[in-house]
Amino acid sequence: MVKRSLQASLPGIQQAKRAFGLKGWTQENLAGEVNLKTRQPIWRFFTGQPVDRHIFMEICSILDLDWREIAIDPPAEFPEPGGAAEAAPPDIDTLVEQVRSQYRETIQTQCGILQLLDINRPVSIDDIYVDVNILEEIASRQWFEIAELQSLGPEAFDRVGLGAVDLKQVSGMQAVETYSKLRVLGKPGVGKTTFLQYLAIQCNRGKFAAHQIPIFILLRDFAEESRENGKFSLLDYIRQAFLASGVSNLSAIETLLQAGRVLLLLDGMDEVLNQDSTAVLREIRKFSDKYHRNRFVASCRTAAQKLQMRGFNDVEIAPFTQDQINIFAQKWFVAFTKTTAQSGRDQSNVFIQKLNLPENWHLRQLVVTPLFLHLACWVFHGQAKFPAKRTEFYKQGLDLLLGKWDEAKGIARDDVYRGFLLPQKQKLLSQLAAVTFERGQYFFEQRTIEQYIGDYLRHLPGETLEAEELQLESEAMLKSIEAQHGLLTERARGIFSFSSLAFQEYFTARKIVASHNLRSLEQALGGLVKHIEDPHWREVFLLTASMLRSADSLVQLMKQQIDALVAQDPYLQEFLKWGSQKTQITPVEKDATIRAFYLALARTPHIASDFALACTLDQGMFFDVALDDLLSSCAIDQSADFAYAHACGDALSNILGMVIDAGFQKSLQQLQAQLPNSDQSPERWQEWWQAHHTAWAAQLKVAIAHYRKIDHKWQFSPEQQQVLQRYYDANQLLVDCLNSNCEVTAAIREEIEATLLLPQKELEDREWTGE
Repeated sequence: MVKRSLQASLPGIQQAKRAFGLKGWTQENLAGEVNLKTRQPIWRFFTGQPVDRHIFMEICSILDLDWREIAIDPPAEFPEPGGAAEAAPPDIDTLVEQVRSQYRETIQTQCGILQLLDINRPVSIDDIYVDVNILEEIASRQWFEIAELQSLGPEAFDRVGLGAVDLKQVSGMQAVETYSKLRVLGKPGVGKTTFLQYLAIQCNRGKFAAHQIPIFILLRDFAEESRENGKFSLLDYIRQAFLASGVSNLSAIETLLQAGRVLLLLDGMDEVLNQDSTAVLREIRKFSDKYHRNRFVASCRTAAQKLQMRGFNDVEIAPFTQDQINIFAQKWFVAFTKTTAQSGRDQSNVFIQKLNLPENWHLRQLVVTPLFLHLACWVFHGQAKFPAKRTEFYKQGLDLLLGKWDEAKGIARDDVYRGFLLPQKQKLLSQLAAVTFERGQYFFEQRTIEQYIGDYLRHLPGETLEAEELQLESEAMLKSIEAQHGLLTERARGIFSFSSLAFQEYFTARKIVASHNLRSLEQALGGLVKHIEDPHWREVFLLTASMLRSADSLVQLMKQQIDALVAQDPYLQEFLKWGSQKTQITPVEKDATIRAFYLALARTPHIASDFALACTLDQGMFFDVALDDLLSSCAIDQSADFAYAHACGDALSNILGMVIDAGFQKSLQQLQAQLPNSDQSPERWQEWWQAHHTAWAAQLKVAIAHYRKIDHKWQFSPEQQQVLQRYYDANQLLVDCLNSNCEVTAAIREEIEATLLLPQKELEDREWTGE
């Protein structure tokens, strides 16, 4: 019978001591490496006394020694389970339970606790995990023509390649149960690692794959250790992990693998350095082929999917749905609110309500991944509101993607950035964003974006690369930006874009703000205001205004450009003059409010959004809407029944309750007195209306025109209507910039607000008089 212990020979002890001395360890250090509670077995090993054979072999392995050369009379081999020299092994189900109980604590430690970024305490995976959805078709492998994508608007932009509703989605658990070999792809921050950890915990508890043992491996750790040992062997790596967990029966590993009783979770294929990737992939292929009866789940960033995995089915994690966002937010606030669970749920409800406000549309496009949703919750948690400047949130998110996140996880990436630091990476991305956005390119072919990268590199100081070398480096840099940061992404085959329109807009604004001197800044701002009429540039204006140390120059240039839109049209100037005259009869604190209101009121038909500018400036000014609607109703004479006539009488009664001017009130009361009493029969109302409607409506029109001056019927050509709409929208944008917490001096702010919507003549008079 083969002994269960081994002891070192005298030459073996001397060889082991030399190897031990090179490590520079104490015996306690070595005991810790072997996962021993005391150093007694280490002392016995170095004194030539018998040591449990598994511990003996592990000591030799850690010291990079062949145990057969160290041991006295080493056996040729150890018998496999079932051999005559060994006791009969337990049945396979019993073995699974035995090993699971011994390995359970290791899996719980590895996978049961999450350390979220910028949170100073760990959280249980149960407290924060949200079931993910899986796309069985990889979006970036679809074929599209560039022309098909360029026509998409901002609302559709973020859905392309990110799991549009027409792509079939299944639950993550369903995908794992369907495919025995699965590779889960996803962009940075979508929760690939957490998904694999969740599978390990569920398996550990017997709630998923209860007949299997979960083994979770960080592939970057496996690659690093294998490189140091000079041997890439998953079986050896698993054996060492079992030994460290107190599973001394190493022959059980082979038994379990042969029986298909292992759930092997391989996390982070994209985190393996290039120098190791070939060896790691080769070992995974060999291992999965040899032990094909087991279940394999690997994770990898979508951009690194070209690291092919034979026999594996590729799927992609889908962005969060609204329901998933709601569940995650509630779990997050309950987990991190220091008072009660109900308090956390209340705060999550406020978070969701504010997130869904129209002004947070761009933010909602970003929080479809756990990474950015966690960041949004964390930012909101402190003050129960989102940052007044959206740029602060973007900056924090981009700092994560550009390095902070990898740094926090201890991930080293291959450097194809020429040693670029964070500011240099931001400068490159700002250049790419600006040149594509300026040309209206939300989507661009691979060769186009590589050319833009090459143009940037070519103009770096001391650049000496030949054209072919520059092309190769541009291609490598594009892939690095995609794989490492996820800021550029392949939306369809050979077609790229920024991963979010918000990032392209942010980097475009950053390029403007980061101009290296005052003259270049003025030129950049001048180039920006030329887009004042283009709604696609709205967000860039707002971001630029909030990022500038002083936005005085920007808002002044915007005002000049806006006034020029209508300066050459005499009829539109007359219209503005009429609006200005309304300030003389309507007592409101801001004259611009009156002008905005009546310019909207004079246009027909009335659209609620036309009154947005007046509402932004002041919440009042709706008395004349009722009058204007009454005039419009009276002009419709095709309906002469009781209900219609009676409704006009009711409208007039309601208006009388809002009138302040005594003369106007008297005139309206006289008109009301002409109407039949409210208790008159429908026939009497209808008879009176048919006989007197025209004269009565004419008197009403005269009274309103005299006291309120709102009955001027403006007739605009289609071209003038378009100009007015652009003029109105541009003024709204200017006011929104002023209200965006940008840095504008009080004098400039007051001057702009005082001169909004004024005709050119009044603007020139103010300038002449110095008002």
